Amino acid sequence: MSIETKASVLPPKGKPKWLRVKLPTGKKYTELRGLVDKYKLNTICTSGSCPNMGECWGEGTATFMILGNVCTRSCGFCGVKTGRPETVAWDEPEKVARSIKIMKIKHAVLTSVDRDDLKDMGSIIWAETVKAVRRMNPTTTLETLIPDFQGIERHLDRIVEVAPEVVSHNMETVRRLTREVRIQAKYDRSLGVLKYLKDQGINRTKSGIMLGLGEKEEEVIQTLHDLSEANVDVVTIGQYLQPSKKHLPVQRFVTPDEFDRYRQIGLDLGFRHVESGALVRSSYKAHKHID
Repeated sequence: MSIETKASVLPPKGKPKWLRVKLPTGKKYTELRGLVDKYKLNTICTSGSCPNMGECWGEGTATFMILGNVCTRSCGFCGVKTGRPETVAWDEPEKVARSIKIMKIKHAVLTSVDRDDLKDMGSIIWAETVKAVRRMNPTTTLETLIPDFQGIERHLDRIVEVAPEVVSHNMETVRRLTREVRIQAKYDRSLGVLKYLKDQGINRTKSGIMLGLGEKEEEVIQTLHDLSEANVDVVTIGQYLQPSKKHLPVQRFVTPDEFDRYRQIGLDLGFRHVESGALVRSSYKAHKHID
């Protein structure tokens, strides 16, 4: 089924009850929210209005985006701006490391836009950010949610060399829908990236997919099989939500029972962790994925 908007496949108006988000509360959340506002710190948690922000912050986990906020790719699901990115800020690694120190983050997740405009695809800043965080926050563990770097091994090697506790790269969707959902990305290239990282000695690899874009059950199961064959350790499965009317429409809302079934299938395939639920996002319960 195409992802084109069709009245017969669009979900009913209004989100189902299992997609209702509780307002973040708690002492730890309030403390971190105050620090973010006071020092004008940039986290994906706040800028992306993540539904799990209160839960993650309460457990000492936060996600930071590097390399600007303009992406060189125009994926149909993503709310990040597309265009010509700004010049690389070489002081960014220290700024991110300082933010993590101010917030007293126990486990940090780093992500970025795609930077196909750069010869190194942004991999040098990636490596320098990991080094800076480690220098300033020696007890903080790290997950890097990286782009595909066009599958170029010398760029991936920079991530391997700094050895984050977890290295993640999202498949986002099933093979059939990849061209429509991710446009410039390739299904097999992403699988190759994950397998290469594992083969080069990364201890914990991770990937995520979204449901509700028109995929079939057998395609989701096949994607889980493909990730298992690439020796991926952790998988996250969540509901796609349309960022704006310009983005791909939601074809349907996946039920909690379906998410539970996919979680069990993943565990049966041997993944160390499977986070599966409507509000699950890439960094959901990320601190548990290093155990």
